Amino acid sequence: MHLERKDTVIMNHKKIRRLMRKYNLVAKVRQANPYLKMAKATQEHRTCPNLLERQFNQGEPGKVLLTDITYMRYGNGQWAYLSCVKDGATNQVPAHILSTSLELEIVEKTLEKLLSSMDYTIHPEAILHSDQGMHYTHPVFQDKVKKAGFKQSMSRRGNCWDNAPMESFFGHMKDELEYEDCQTIQELRQRVNEYILEYNTERYQWGFKKMTPDEYRSHLLTA
Repeated sequence: MHLERKDTVIMNHKKIRRLMRKYNLVAKVRQANPYLKMAKATQEHRTCPNLLERQFNQGEPGKVLLTDITYMRYGNGQWAYLSCVKDGATNQVPAHILSTSLELEIVEKTLEKLLSSMDYTIHPEAILHSDQGMHYTHPVFQDKVKKAGFKQSMSRRGNCWDNAPMESFFGHMKDELEYEDCQTIQELRQRVNEYILEYNTERYQWGFKKMTPDEYRSHLLTA
C-alpha cells in the first residue's frame, strides 16, 4: 500500500514477500499471534486442575514432569521456539524440541521424544504439568497425553511460580548460552543440543548430592 500510494509503484504482495525472503527483510510490525489463531480454530480447549501444588520433587524419577515453551531470537530478527520437559525429581531434561513454528506439532514432537527417552515405560502415577497455554489445552494434545498414560496438570492462570523449576531452567540457559549471534536455525539447534547435553551430564547440583541430573536419576533408581 505504501509503495502504491507514496511511490506510485504497483506490485503484487506475493512478489514483495518473495523479495523480502531473498534479501532477508523482516517487518517490524507485530506479527499474527499463533496462539490466537489456534484458540479460534477450536472452542474445545479445556484447562486441567493443578495436581502438584508446587510439590515438584516427589523423589521418584518420571513421576513429575514439567513442560513449557520459550522464545529464542536469532539471525536477522527471527524467532525459534524451544519446548522442553524437565524431571521434577532429578532436574534432568529428557526431551526438547527446537522449532521455527509454534504450531501444535512442537508439543506433539516433544511428547513423543519424552516417551522415547523413557522407553515408553511410564510411571503409574506420572503427571505432566504445564501452564494453560493453547498447546496444552488443545484437545488433540490432551488426548495424546491421556493415551500415553500421563495425568495432566496445569498451573493457575498467570502464576509462574506454579511451574518454577521449568522457568528457572529457561532463565539459567538464556543467561549462560550465547546464541543471539546464531545466523541459522541449524546453528542455534546445535548450541541448544550441546547445552542441554552438558546440563544433563556435567552440571553438578548442590541439592542433588553434588551429582549431575543423569547421575542423580541413576542414584534414585538404584537406591
